[in-house]
Amino acid sequence: MTQPETREGYAPHGDYRTWYRVTGSLASPKLPLIVAHGGPGCTHDYVDRFKHISEAGRAVVHYDQIGNGRSTHLRDKGADFWTVPFFLGELDNLIAHLGLGARYALLGQSWGGMLASEHAIRRPAGLKALVIANSPASMALWVAGAAELRAALPADVRAALDRHEAAGTTDHPDYLAATRVFYDRHVCRVSPWPAEVARTFAAIDDDPTVYRTMNGPNEFHVIGTLKTWSVVGRLSTIAAPTLVFRGAHDEATAACVQPFLDEIPDVEGIVFPNSSHMPHVEEEAACLGAVEAFLARHD
Repeated sequence: MTQPETREGYAPHGDYRTWYRVTGSLASPKLPLIVAHGGPGCTHDYVDRFKHISEAGRAVVHYDQIGNGRSTHLRDKGADFWTVPFFLGELDNLIAHLGLGARYALLGQSWGGMLASEHAIRRPAGLKALVIANSPASMALWVAGAAELRAALPADVRAALDRHEAAGTTDHPDYLAATRVFYDRHVCRVSPWPAEVARTFAAIDDDPTVYRTMNGPNEFHVIGTLKTWSVVGRLSTIAAPTLVFRGAHDEATAACVQPFLDEIPDVEGIVFPNSSHMPHVEEEAACLGAVEAFLARHD
C-alpha cells in the first residue's frame, strides 16, 4: 500500500507559532480530521496513531498546542495566559491557516476533548463531525472519579500519595512511583509504554509549564486553573453529530462522560472493554475503525 503523503508546517498565531502535520491530502472529498491532544501540556506524540486513519483516504491533521512539543514554548507565562479561550483561538487560527473553515471533523482526546466540546458549543459552521475521546464534561466529575479509582489502589500506594501530597513533595521518587501505579491501571495499560506515549510524558517533564499551571502535578491531583471547569448544562447547543468514547478502565469514568451522552442532541457512545485512557493505543484497530466508520457516515 502506498503511504499517504505528509507535510509539516507552522501556523503563525500572533507572536507565536503552532506546529502542525498533515497526513494525507486535504484535497480528498472525505472530511479532514483535526486531532487535538490532551494535557493541557501534552504533545501530539501519544495520539500519533490516529494518523493511520489517513490510509482510508482521509487527511489527518495533528498539531502541538502552543507551549508544547514543536510549537512555541513560553515558560515565563502564568495562569492569566494559559486559558481555554487562548487555546480555542489557536485552534480557530489553525483551521483558518489550513483553509478548512468550510468543512472539517474534530477529534479531541482528554483535555483535547474538553477543548473540542467548547469549540463545538459555539456551533462553527464548518464542523461536520465531532469525536470526544476519554474526556470529562467537568473537572469536578473527573476529580470525583479519580478519587474512586485511587481508593482502589493498594494501601501502601495510597499512603505514599497522601503523605507526599500533604508535605508538598510531589516530585519525590516514592510519590512518582506511586503515581505510576495509577497510570498503569488507568492511563495506559500497555506495558512497557509505547515509545510515542513515553515521548509525551518526557516532554511534559522537560517543560511542565502548561500542565502544572492548568492541571497540577499529575492526572488525579488537580490543583490547577482548570479545577472548576465544566461544560455541563451547555452541551445541548452542539449541532454536530458526535461520537463519545472511553475505556472500561479509564480515568475518565462513566460519570465523567455521561453529561455528553445526556445533553448532546445527536450523540452515540462506545466503551472499549480492554482499554483505559488510550484506546487508540490499547485497542488500536477497534478504536481507529470505530472513528473512521463514524466519520464515513458524515462525509
